[in-house]
Amino acid sequence: MGAIMSRGVEWEIDPTLDRIRDLVDLLGSPQAAYPVIHVAGTNGKSSTARLIEALLRERGLRTGLYTSPELTTLRDRIAIDGEALSEEKFTETLNDVLPLVELIDDKHGVKLSFFEVLTAMAFAAFADAPVDVAVVEVGMGGTWDATNVADGTVAVVTPIGLDHTRYLGDTIEEIAGEKAGVIKEGSIAVLAQQPVAAAEVLLRRVAEVGAVAAREGIEFGVTSRDVAFGGQQIAIQGLHGRYDEIFLPLFGDHQASNAACALAAVEAFASGTATRGESNLESTTRIAPGETYIGGDEGQLDPALVRSGFAKSASPGRLEVVRTGPTVLVDAAHNPAGMAASVQTITEAFDFTRLIGVVAAFADKDVAGILEQLEPVLAEVVVTRNSSPRSMPPEELAEIAEGIFGPERVHLSERLDDAIDEAIGLAEETGEYQGAGVLITGSAATVGDARTLLRVGDK
Repeated sequence: MGAIMSRGVEWEIDPTLDRIRDLVDLLGSPQAAYPVIHVAGTNGKSSTARLIEALLRERGLRTGLYTSPELTTLRDRIAIDGEALSEEKFTETLNDVLPLVELIDDKHGVKLSFFEVLTAMAFAAFADAPVDVAVVEVGMGGTWDATNVADGTVAVVTPIGLDHTRYLGDTIEEIAGEKAGVIKEGSIAVLAQQPVAAAEVLLRRVAEVGAVAAREGIEFGVTSRDVAFGGQQIAIQGLHGRYDEIFLPLFGDHQASNAACALAAVEAFASGTATRGESNLESTTRIAPGETYIGGDEGQLDPALVRSGFAKSASPGRLEVVRTGPTVLVDAAHNPAGMAASVQTITEAFDFTRLIGVVAAFADKDVAGILEQLEPVLAEVVVTRNSSPRSMPPEELAEIAEGIFGPERVHLSERLDDAIDEAIGLAEETGEYQGAGVLITGSAATVGDARTLLRVGDK
């Protein structure tokens, strides 16, 4: 692992694809050996990618799934048929790639980054399997992301917001412009509901490259949604048909939207056709004019397979219940928009009378914005650090939190394990165990550490 981890991190963007292109060329262009569904956006990328993969696998296809960041082990980022690469296969793939990596390092005089190497490994592992289709999540941005050496037949763009502004720009338009780069000539672009400014940029890109747009709220979308035990019951109008009585074992309106985008992406991939005509949905949420879209019922998926695929889906670390008595949730929200969606879902789906937060966040994030979203639903908050070197020092986090929650509601713990213990104790203070809960959040690193400490998944 050291040979790859020493090469930096994915949030260090160098705006060139020359090195990764040279590497995959030497590997025989594995990213061209199978069709790719490419997933970009600010929030919901991993969940949407997992939902797409679940539907594809339910249809009997052999799948590759590339997501980031990992929650437990680096191997989690590269999965084949729903299973992370084994240690043996990961090492074998790394050893196959490393000699070529060194050649590219020498050629360019700049080392390939950690993310570039890992992306090449994913493409190579998928080709070696071989997979029928790969679902590839962008690391950050789109245009200059290492994954963009692949040309997705379907490009999915989840909701865009302000995040990674140091690297992607500090306006919605600039960020959307970066993410729009995954939309390629002749592809089908499945677009989640977007801010108007982002929608205009995305649809301009669709027109420029001759792609076809399918827009949530116009060509497809959620038509009904009800809270259910362990998740929600939804109905979706897809691009090629209506799908009712779907149980989704994930919480929140945002996950229902992710499911709709996933379904549209799989329909688009399965049909491979684009037509013009009337919108599928009666909607007042039209975000921008556009005349091209996908339609007709000839590409409808088997509703039974859609139901079973979604019923088996999971999104680890996204409002995941990891313990009961009291209920402990982990959630990887790491920006204000993501946290707002999580807070809305907690209010809707959980009946907490006393909820304690455990927060560890990266120093380069909008920490105040994250905490402001949390303040209305948390009785008290324990601030701490995670294992990442990017983690904000707890003392700094406490100072920001005290300005939002007031000093009497803020507790500081230097270690995450101690913070979790303290939060559980605070949740149980009133003796009302039925309505007590703990939310551990702030970043994927925080969630990954918490899942390890709480032994989630251990047999």
